[in-house]
Amino acid sequence: MNADETHMRRAIALARASLGRTAENPAVGCVIVRDGQVVGEGATGEGGRPHAEEVALAQAGEAARGATAYVTLEPCGARSSGAASCSERLIAAGVARAAIAREDPSPYAAGQGLARLRASGLDVDLGLLSTEAAPLYAAYRPPNTVRPKG
Repeated sequence: MNADETHMRRAIALARASLGRTAENPAVGCVIVRDGQVVGEGATGEGGRPHAEEVALAQAGEAARGATAYVTLEPCGARSSGAASCSERLIAAGVARAAIAREDPSPYAAGQGLARLRASGLDVDLGLLSTEAAPLYAAYRPPNTVRPKG
């Protein structure tokens, strides 16, 4: 198992521990790694706030600059509250790379988060352990979206 898989598996475990307690929001895990060391980690809070990336970035502080963020679901591109989105927060913190397991069909993400990260120059790796993360989102029903059949 390589380091990317190890860190994403930790993010998946963090998300799994929050399942059923994040209300309308999905359970997400985030691990921030710099120079091979975990500098921050978090999961979506009770009731859906704070988001996993917020928790991990607060823990990492300045160590997030130049780091890799391992996130189980695409960071949000907009917030219903109007606060800074997780994609904006990752960019502002100076994260250099984002490894993301799955895209988020929510209207608050739906490619917006990925596009913002890429446009800012972050190296984005989508699909890391996507199959392992899939069960986390099997019951997730984003607002204002239609779930595809099949």
